[in-house]
Amino acid sequence: MTTSTDVRTAMIETLFTEARSFNKWQDKAVPQSLIAELYELVKLGPTSGNCCPGRFVFVHSDEGREKLKPAMSKGNLEKTMTAPVTVILAQDMEFYEKLPELFPHADAKSWFTSSPALAEETAFRNSSLQGAYLIMAARALGLDAGPMSGFDQETVDEAFFAGTTWKSNFLINLGYGDPSGNFDRLPRLAFEEAARFA
Repeated sequence: MTTSTDVRTAMIETLFTEARSFNKWQDKAVPQSLIAELYELVKLGPTSGNCCPGRFVFVHSDEGREKLKPAMSKGNLEKTMTAPVTVILAQDMEFYEKLPELFPHADAKSWFTSSPALAEETAFRNSSLQGAYLIMAARALGLDAGPMSGFDQETVDEAFFAGTTWKSNFLINLGYGDPSGNFDRLPRLAFEEAARFA
């Protein structure tokens, strides 16, 4: 019989202790229906004032990969070109236009139209948070993820977001990982080095 402790352990392993950032991928497609299911989970994660500035481009076609290719650093090129899906995690720099719908009980839009610096900071912070939700949701759905910097932001923005208010933040390769491409797990800081009570 499965106990609550067994379920808890399995969840922790899936999301954290056994999960890895993948560099190599199995030749196995990710169905668009699973990507849609992934987004339905991601959108439920909290953002400040329910601002939801994250925008997502799921690059899965050969044409999309060719558009992305010139922007990739040498070290990230092969793993991105062979990933079933690469998510361009972007931020809508005018996310506040949606706030009358997303946060209707206050005039939240005015908080940001009166302060471009606050809008930019909020878009970056909360889209980054939504990218983290995407990684965890992907793992929960049986996918593997490989988040990355290492790309030319201007090239991506010109290729995918010209004429819009969207701006790239970082990339996440998605698919079914091939563990033969993984490095040994690298060290992490101990609690005493990275945390404290106050």
